[in-house]
Amino acid sequence: MPNPKMSDYDETTSFLGNYGSFQILIIVLLGLSGLPCGYMGVIVVFVSDTPEHHCKVWSNSTIDGAHVEPPFHERSSWIGPDSCSRYKVRANWTGPVELGNDTEECVDGWVYSTERYTATIVSEWELVCDNAWKVPFSTSLYFVGGLFGSFISGHFSDRFGRKPVFFFTLVFIPVTALIQATSVSWVMFCIFNCLKGVVTISNYLTSLVLGAEMLSESARVSYTFLGHSLGFGLGYALLPLFAYFIRGWRMLLVASAIPGLLIVPTWWLIPESPRWLLQKGRVEEAELVIRNAAKMNRVPVPEVLFKAGECSELQPQDEAQQTFTYMDLIRTRNMRNITILGVFIWMSVAMVFYGLALNTSNLNGNIYVNCFISAAIDIGMYLATWLLVNRAPRPIFLFSSMMFCGIMLLIIKLVPEDMHLMFQVLGLLGRMGVSAAYSFMFMFFTELIPTVVRNMGLGVNSTGARIGNIISPYVIYLGVYSKILPYLIFGTFSIMAAVFSILLPNTRNSKLPDLISQTQPIRSCHCCCPKETATAQEHTTEGCKKMDKSATC
Repeated sequence: MPNPKMSDYDETTSFLGNYGSFQILIIVLLGLSGLPCGYMGVIVVFVSDTPEHHCKVWSNSTIDGAHVEPPFHERSSWIGPDSCSRYKVRANWTGPVELGNDTEECVDGWVYSTERYTATIVSEWELVCDNAWKVPFSTSLYFVGGLFGSFISGHFSDRFGRKPVFFFTLVFIPVTALIQATSVSWVMFCIFNCLKGVVTISNYLTSLVLGAEMLSESARVSYTFLGHSLGFGLGYALLPLFAYFIRGWRMLLVASAIPGLLIVPTWWLIPESPRWLLQKGRVEEAELVIRNAAKMNRVPVPEVLFKAGECSELQPQDEAQQTFTYMDLIRTRNMRNITILGVFIWMSVAMVFYGLALNTSNLNGNIYVNCFISAAIDIGMYLATWLLVNRAPRPIFLFSSMMFCGIMLLIIKLVPEDMHLMFQVLGLLGRMGVSAAYSFMFMFFTELIPTVVRNMGLGVNSTGARIGNIISPYVIYLGVYSKILPYLIFGTFSIMAAVFSILLPNTRNSKLPDLISQTQPIRSCHCCCPKETATAQEHTTEGCKKMDKSATC
């Protein structure tokens, strides 16, 4: 009798069912862990927003012989032609202060409007005019941290376990936010913004893998959208509510730490991934997790789950006891193709997703309402994606959502710049498409990448996403020169991602792969098979897998 492989895991644990108490508990708890991840990346919309400002002027100033203190908006009009310069004062020792036509820099600093915020990092450290570049730079540093976090967390998670990495990063998300709230300088703020990016992105990716590996295919789809993504969306929706009532950036960061701290005690409820334990040969621990799950679901357990003699054969001989590295992501043709396509698609989707989110403060209207509407759209699209995801092949769904986003954003080119409402409507429609794609790609690539390198593979893809995130604040900054240009860039990348996504294999109704040899070929594989060997059987998925092993296809 052939030795069972890890691909039999789903069959072995099928007695647990799909939606018992254990599965629901995992979906809910890991979904709640997504709350901090949902707002940490975009909290800069409020923390780093630039209030209206103008140059400071001389004290006890008078115009036409009378002391004046007009409203902020009126006062700024006679102080200088713009927010970065002021009119020079004419020397007049006997009469009232007189203003000349010449201008000078704001040598005495700036005055900031307190109509919307009591303070932001911009008003506290005067990050305006010549120092305005520091605002997008500090935002990008969060994603630079995410880039490193994506890369290293995958290795640690595949080597030391999903659960330790998940909870380590879960603890340090609120810790870094609390320390960041005490920043005494812009440099200190940037350092902890980078560290916050490291742990937040690491936590989000690890929670995805941890949940996906414990659930069956049906429950895994529900977890991805109703747990993982919905928790992220609810966290994003909480942000404008927090920011509306907490107008100072320091206290807003303190409030952002609270949800993460409340989730830490779930350590005693969330187990390690049984798939990972089996892959590491820790069979007794994997069985214990499964038996506890069966007890919670109140279903009988087979007397023997994994026979001791068979467990050493959970992997083929050439992969047994092997330590996998990032090189395994490009060692075989199939795995290499998935990795390269994944990095570009994730970079494009993440750049557009976060770019449109960070652009909230530049839209007309109330910033809090705009942010909440953006979050509501995300939540609606996560639910819609959950309902539609199994009704179409995976590549077609990703293609359609990104193509829709790209078309909506490129149409903005045809809209006159004074039609602000149309800008917002098309931007929000584009947001709908990219929100669906953003939540979907996590589930899709979890199904494409095998267990032995899953966290590393998702980490590399997420590294590509962080590159897109790092670029996005600067793309938005281009809006200073042309309001339409950011939308054109985001639309172009959306369409490119849609075209590349159609090459990916369809994983709908497929088992979660565990071994690199089980990686599916991309669609172009059917074209690269030599005519003399490309029989009808070889054009099937199974045929191309066999040919991949012999390096023919």
